[in-house]
Amino acid sequence: MKRTPFYAIHQQLGAKIVPFGGFEMPVQYAGIMEEHKAVRESVGVFDVSHMGEFTVKGKNAQAFLQMVTVNDVAKLGAGEAQYSAMCNDEGGIIDDLLVYKIQEDRFMVVVNASNIDKDFAWMKQHLMPEVEFRDDSDSIALLAVQGPQSRSTLQKIVSMDLNNLAYYHFGSGKIGGIEATISRTGYTGELGYEVYFPAEHGEKVWRLIFDAGKEFNITPVGLGARDTLRLEMGYCLYGNDIDQTTNTLEAGLGWITKLNKGEFLGKPVLMKVKSEGLKRKLVGIRIEEKAVPRHGYAIQAGGKPVGSVTSGTFSPSLEKGIAMGYVTIANAAAGTAVSIDVRGRGVEGKITPLPFFKR
Repeated sequence: MKRTPFYAIHQQLGAKIVPFGGFEMPVQYAGIMEEHKAVRESVGVFDVSHMGEFTVKGKNAQAFLQMVTVNDVAKLGAGEAQYSAMCNDEGGIIDDLLVYKIQEDRFMVVVNASNIDKDFAWMKQHLMPEVEFRDDSDSIALLAVQGPQSRSTLQKIVSMDLNNLAYYHFGSGKIGGIEATISRTGYTGELGYEVYFPAEHGEKVWRLIFDAGKEFNITPVGLGARDTLRLEMGYCLYGNDIDQTTNTLEAGLGWITKLNKGEFLGKPVLMKVKSEGLKRKLVGIRIEEKAVPRHGYAIQAGGKPVGSVTSGTFSPSLEKGIAMGYVTIANAAAGTAVSIDVRGRGVEGKITPLPFFKR
C-alpha cells in the first residue's frame, strides 16, 4: 500500500484509514455527515494525491490523445481542461479522466488511482512517434478545495486571480512561494479548485490552506463524504458505475463522446451501439422510504428484474436514499416506479433525472 504526502497529517487528525486504489486513504475524520455538510455550506479539503498524473508532450501529443480518448482534444485551448474517457477496442471504458492542455504540444492527463498502471500500459501500447509520455504521479501532490468559501480561502494565499479562472480552466501560480497549478473542476457540484504541486511541499501547503480557511471553519474531508457528494451530483465512480463492461453511451457520457471527430479507439463499436440503440442505461433512483441501497442490489419493475444498483447511499442533503444503476431501456424513463431488493425487502423508488441535488 502506498501513502500520500499527507498520511502523517491524516493520522494526527484521527482519520479512519482504509485501503483505496492501492493507497492508505482517510475515509472520514469527524464523520461523513459533518464533512459533507462542510463542503455544501462552507469549505472542505480532500487529499486526492492518490490520483495519477501523466505528462504527454511532443509534436504528435494532441494527435495521440485524440486517438486514445473519446472527447475532442482539438477543441482545447491552452489553459483549458476537458473531462473524457478512454475506451478499449470493444468500446468498454478503461478509465474516465481529465485532459489539461498546458501548451500546443504539452498536456497533463489525470487518471484514477486504481487505474494508473493499467492506463499507462494501455497508452504506451498505442504511443505515436514524436510523443514523450511520462508518469509523474509519485512526484505530484494534489489537494481539492471545495465549497462555497473555497475561492475566499485560496485567494488569500494564491498569487493568481481566481475570479478570472473559469470553470474547467487552470493556471499557474504560487502558494507560499511554491509553484502550483490551480484548476477549477471538481467532483462535488460546488465551487472548487484543485491544487497540484511538488509532493515534497505537501505539509507546508496543507497548513497554509487550513490557516487561510480558519474563519470559514475549513474541514478535512475523507472518501466517505467524497462519495456522498459525487453521488448526489450523479457523477460516475470508476469500478462502480463504469468499467470495461460498460460503454460511454449507456453510462450517460454521450456528451463527452465525439463520434464525429475522426478515428479513436473504440469508435466503431460505439457507432454500432448508437445506430442499434441502447439496450440499457445508467439512471438515478430516488428511494421513497428510509433505506440505503448498495452496490449490487437487484432492481425490479413490475415484479421482474430489470437491472442492478451500481452506487447507493443515504443523501445527507436530501435525507433520502439515492442510487444509480443500469436498467433495461424500457424501464429507464424518469418517473418509472421500481423496487430495490434491500436485504430481502423490496424498497420502492422512482427513476429520477440526474443530478439528485440542485442549488
